[in-house]
Amino acid sequence: MSAASTPDLAAELLELAAATAREAGRMLIDKRPLDGPDVVQTKSSPTDVVTQMDRAAEQLIIERIRAVRPDDAFLGEEGGSRDGGSGVRWVVDPIDGTVNYLYDLPDWAVSIAAEVDGTTVAGAVDMPRRGETCTAVRGGGALLHTASGTRELRVNAGVPLGEALVATGFGYDAGRRAGQARVLTGVLPGVRDIRRGGSCCVDLCSLAAGRVDAYYERGVQAWDVAAGALIVQEAGGRVEGLHGAPASPELTIAAGPGTFEALHELLMPLDPLTD
Repeated sequence: MSAASTPDLAAELLELAAATAREAGRMLIDKRPLDGPDVVQTKSSPTDVVTQMDRAAEQLIIERIRAVRPDDAFLGEEGGSRDGGSGVRWVVDPIDGTVNYLYDLPDWAVSIAAEVDGTTVAGAVDMPRRGETCTAVRGGGALLHTASGTRELRVNAGVPLGEALVATGFGYDAGRRAGQARVLTGVLPGVRDIRRGGSCCVDLCSLAAGRVDAYYERGVQAWDVAAGALIVQEAGGRVEGLHGAPASPELTIAAGPGTFEALHELLMPLDPLTD
């Protein structure tokens, strides 16, 4: 099965991803306890949390997709990896921005991407508190869906770095944060300003929508970027690591043409791969 030769499959996967992300988003709003969700686990540090709602959302997503496509594989932040024999794998972040969700801040999202034979062909990011869903299908562009309609997404291109609004994020490990703070002190003088929203996939959708001009972060995982990266690429942007490497937990850089290259050059001598 070739990703490039299956446009009908990609469209089918996108429809399922978007519908499932929206359902999970509605559930996360409707069933959020008034006094906040319970923290049931910590990961890399005591502040890197998993709530019972993360688990409930991932279970809903897997159940809905498996009801339609029982032979697909899954990679999820909370549930780990599940095998399948269809050549399709779903990469799922049930709540990207869990700390925002915990504190009832608006910038969190449900992210669902579909891969065919290892290539991401469809992605949906639902941002329930914003009332927005961003979607993309490989080769078919990226869209922003709201109650008032749908519009095509395009990144800002050619923004001089000194005029660029740059989004970033920070890890939960204290040592990593110290390294990220060191890099940030080198970035700040060279850009318009920094924004830290707390959700990787929301930042990537903001980039695709032209609300920020660039994004970089060390430590993001596959489920954080799978859908958002496709959305940025289909909106005309680049998503890579240093020196043309794929985006990875080592470093993810995203921006429109011209701005990407300038940000890459700014980051290189700052040793951003060292914590």
